[in-house]
Amino acid sequence: MATSTLIQFIDAGESASTSHRSQEETFLAGGAIAAGDWVSLDTTQTGADKALYVIEAAGGAAGSGLPCGVALEAAASGDQVRVCIAGYCASASVLNAVAAAGVPLRISATAGAADAATGGAEAVIGTSLAAAAANVAEVWVYKRF
Repeated sequence: MATSTLIQFIDAGESASTSHRSQEETFLAGGAIAAGDWVSLDTTQTGADKALYVIEAAGGAAGSGLPCGVALEAAASGDQVRVCIAGYCASASVLNAVAAAGVPLRISATAGAADAATGGAEAVIGTSLAAAAANVAEVWVYKRF
């Protein structure tokens, strides 16, 4: 179900589950997904289902994949999963090398995680809002879906 970008909750000090200019979408999990994982569209699906299913963003070549946001909850294959596709996300998988706020992020070589963008051809998917600790950080997700 699509979320509205017309009405925003702007009361300071509320929990991260309030809007604060974030946008969520519900997808189906194409595999196991952990809360906080960066996810990508699942291109192994057929036809329009490629935009219905998400999988953990592929590791390997840093910056690869079709990232579309951060999973807000864990999901097993076939489960519905809420994904922050834009705006504030309180807990995203970000490698500890991101040591400050304001670092542009890309999909890392570690599946489901982001790291610092190097300025190459990789897609910038967001910005850190705090230094990563225990491979988790607050982030601002750039809308790509």
